[in-house]
Amino acid sequence: MIVYDLKCCNDHVFEAWFRDSASCQAQTKAGKVDCPVCGESRVEKAPMAPNVSVQKESTGKELAARAAALEVLGEMRQHVEKNCDYVGPEFAEEARKIHHGEVDQRNIYGEATAEEASDLREEGVEFNQIPWVETPEN
Repeated sequence: MIVYDLKCCNDHVFEAWFRDSASCQAQTKAGKVDCPVCGESRVEKAPMAPNVSVQKESTGKELAARAAALEVLGEMRQHVEKNCDYVGPEFAEEARKIHHGEVDQRNIYGEATAEEASDLREEGVEFNQIPWVETPEN
């Protein structure tokens, strides 16, 4: 896996992981990578400094920070699962229905493709994407 800095046409810079350079190029050209800030799918590689790997031991502070971040993400997942209805791959369709008042307002979560997420943003449907960390049950 390799991480690249990408930039959308609105000059938002963000990181994304890819299997290799060819995968990055294919996905960005196909419009399959969306800017997490504005949802724009017109992105390209941004200038970035090379990552020279040096073997180093993680400090206790770094390990603690990683553990704390994973704990917060795990708590977020538990909160979402407890307080929202899971709609699976029908997320985009259900979010639209709620947005347009076709069904009662409620909190939902599920999966959406990058294209579906981009379309929802263009329509003004408010939603957030969060990293979905594995739970001990998985």
